[in-house]
Amino acid sequence: MKKAFTAVAVALALAASAFSTAQAGPTEDLAAFQGHFKEAFKDVPFADFKDGAYALDPNLKEQWQTMEEFPPYEPDVDAGKAMWEKPLKNGKTYAECMGDIKTLRTKYPMYDAEKDTIVTLEGALNACKTDGDGEGFVDKEGKPLLNKGKIAQLMAHIAMENRGSKIEVATPEGKAVAWYDKGKNFYYAKRGQLNMSCADCHTNNAGKMIRADLLSPAVGHVTHWPTYRSADGEITTLHNRFMGCNTMVRANNFKAQSDEYKALEYFLTYMSNGLEWNGPGSRK
Repeated sequence: MKKAFTAVAVALALAASAFSTAQAGPTEDLAAFQGHFKEAFKDVPFADFKDGAYALDPNLKEQWQTMEEFPPYEPDVDAGKAMWEKPLKNGKTYAECMGDIKTLRTKYPMYDAEKDTIVTLEGALNACKTDGDGEGFVDKEGKPLLNKGKIAQLMAHIAMENRGSKIEVATPEGKAVAWYDKGKNFYYAKRGQLNMSCADCHTNNAGKMIRADLLSPAVGHVTHWPTYRSADGEITTLHNRFMGCNTMVRANNFKAQSDEYKALEYFLTYMSNGLEWNGPGSRK
């Protein structure tokens, strides 16, 4: 048993390293990353990876599609629409701050060369609110709340308005490559008491069962957010899921919109180039 476990561990390490060579740049990474999943799941059309784990199991997909007939996130979309249209304290709306809602999903995440940082859509919306109200999205105690609540509802409305648009993150160049590498390293790095990486579940073991859940492939991970998760009983953001995964492997967590999670989002979104945005989503 011990020998078998060791062999599996070695195989997983070798599989992860195949994507993380020092010589490979973003363009080579993208081809290898997407190529891995196309080879591993030959019967799954590439476009279907936008559906996450449901792309891998016809029965689960049918159940999900039935749930989508009366999606649990509908009230959140309505709440987000009301926020989008309501003027902030400075009299401006989000549309005046952000521009055409139909183009937003294809713009973010993006590298801001002037500030040398990754700007996510949630981060841009929070900046609008901060400029317009004097404070960003906060909880009842006035602390930043950027992983769920009103920010997720606003994102739900934007996601619905952008369904069908394609992910097209520009190939990282110059200083943007450092942010890309930060996200890439986070994806493959072991962490926590369970000594696991994102890749252990979502590259090396994608399509396998973990307890009662089917592990989703990493390609397409970003497409369906924000997502109403039945386990949470509310709609939450992609960074909230990052936080949940870190908690499950018993690792030190980071706050939503931290540099670590922004970089990870940047890497994963680039890895999903060519797929459709199909949020908001619903999951178990």
